[in-house]
Amino acid sequence: MNSLFNSSSRVPLAVAIITKDEAANLPCCLQSVAFAAQIVVVDSGSTDNTLQIARDFGCDVYEEPWRGGFGAQKQFAIDKCRQPWILVLDADERIPAETMAAITEIVVAGETQDRGGTSATDGSGLPAGYSFPRKNFFQGRWIRHAGWWPDRLTRLFRRGYGRMSPAAVHEGVEVNGFVAALDCPIEHYTESDLGRILAKIDRYSTLGAREARDAGKQATVAGALSRAVLTFFHGYVLRRGFLDGAPGLTLAVTDAVNKFFKYAKLSELGRRGGYGGQ
Repeated sequence: MNSLFNSSSRVPLAVAIITKDEAANLPCCLQSVAFAAQIVVVDSGSTDNTLQIARDFGCDVYEEPWRGGFGAQKQFAIDKCRQPWILVLDADERIPAETMAAITEIVVAGETQDRGGTSATDGSGLPAGYSFPRKNFFQGRWIRHAGWWPDRLTRLFRRGYGRMSPAAVHEGVEVNGFVAALDCPIEHYTESDLGRILAKIDRYSTLGAREARDAGKQATVAGALSRAVLTFFHGYVLRRGFLDGAPGLTLAVTDAVNKFFKYAKLSELGRRGGYGGQ
């Protein structure tokens, strides 16, 4: 692979990425962050050539068994980062040119300020982290409704000031300090193949059900169906998912299906554990 990673224009930034069978997504992701001084890839058992792609690009590669949830897995990657700024990225995400320029300006300025003795908590108002709007693309279309835009997420932070939440799924970066909002986006090319989407729903709903059970929650199958119907109506009608055409309808259905299986599985776990309804 022809890479920009070894160029002299790298900035004091580490990018933390977790992977499993991401050979189709990883090359574009890595090219978009080739300006970073360090890229950490933590892989949990890929059977394709994900690992070879990462190594050829010059990433710091770690093979780490799945730690039970996305939060814990991403935190392992963060712990391997050595640069003063850290960017958390998924393998199906990209940093466009305008966002690269903004990040570069932030981390270079931050390095200069740190040498001058300022910090994110010295009362100067210097941000400890930054959030981005995320542009989600599905089946070739930018999804602008049903809560998919701007889908703001905190992803960039000073090392030592941020870490992943412990959530098994729908995890997020938690920053100790002021988080500034940037206007430039992260691009997300979400899975569009329906077969793989169903496999993803199965995995995510299982993680979500286990997390809900551990939090002491209970569910019934009837309740799971009610939640699914409300999820569809909320996303497709109230939040105008219908304006995104056929992809919007597909996403509304898959969101509802994911909700149903999460709570149906929670009901199943309850029956096995002695609580929960039919």
